Amino acid sequence: MAKGPAVIGVLTELPKPTWWRLNRHKVLLVVGLLAGYWIGTHLHGTPAPQPDTPRPGHTTPAPQHTPTAPGPA
Repeated sequence: MAKGPAVIGVLTELPKPTWWRLNRHKVLLVVGLLAGYWIGTHLHGTPAPQPDTPRPGHTTPAPQHTPTAPGPA
């Protein structure tokens, strides 16, 4: 009697990829773009408030105003 063919290895078909595996790069791209847009439009820095009172030792002279004569009536 002849022997049957010897089995060397078994080839199996890979399972069909899930929706997440097929589209995760698209989802992460959209999420990254939305996060970047939000950061760029909502988290911009605001300038530091300037003090209302002058600091000691840094006084500026008051502007000199001269009274003007009224013009001809």
